[in-house]
Amino acid sequence: MLVTLAQRPDLAEAVYAIPYPPGSPKFMAGSLTSLLVRGRRVARRWPDLVVALLEDGQPVARGVMVPFRARTPFPARGWDQVAVWAAEDALDEVVPDTACALEIAVHPDHQGRGHSRTVLSAMRSTAAAAGLSSLVIPVRPPEKALVPAMPMRDYVALTRADGLPADRWLRTHVRAGGHVEGVASCSATVQAPLADWRRWTGMPFDRDGAVVVPGALAPVLVAVEQDFAVYVEANVWVSHRVTT
Repeated sequence: MLVTLAQRPDLAEAVYAIPYPPGSPKFMAGSLTSLLVRGRRVARRWPDLVVALLEDGQPVARGVMVPFRARTPFPARGWDQVAVWAAEDALDEVVPDTACALEIAVHPDHQGRGHSRTVLSAMRSTAAAAGLSSLVIPVRPPEKALVPAMPMRDYVALTRADGLPADRWLRTHVRAGGHVEGVASCSATVQAPLADWRRWTGMPFDRDGAVVVPGALAPVLVAVEQDFAVYVEANVWVSHRVTT
């Protein structure tokens, strides 16, 4: 069963309690931009754009979207840019025309059963029901972490013999009718003192330069004397037609 938090506000806590898969990078919690669209804030402001898949009355997967007025198609700043636009439009009372999916999460105990595809389909119809004309997603392909030094544009170009993307998550989107529009080269940024990076990763961060961190899609750039490190993650813009 699929519901939105507008229909079932009592499920908000359980929906956001769905954990990310084991091994998901803890350092992404250091994104300041993500604070603009944190779970409770979105649940309160846009409950009609938070989708939950229920089994036996309990949430097992979620899909979270925010609305915004499109300015530049598929901006290079990707996830961060959309989060800012959504917050700005809400404050300025600008009427949105586009939905952006910020995340799809499936409970680790319920993975491998096609739930992500079910939630993605529900997000398309939910965006249409909210009066939005398009759905865009700055997709984070987690398998890219296996080749962090490879530019995202080269990774996206990898295909199988049948022409579908080599990446499993991108392949899911294409099979669901999504269209790969391009790369958001600086989609998500985390900048923090080295003490935070050490706490998030358990790594020493004691040398300058590029450091490969487990789960990161690109190297983290470290400046020891200045006591900070910066992570800039590219994502992949995918568009989906909304459906009624």
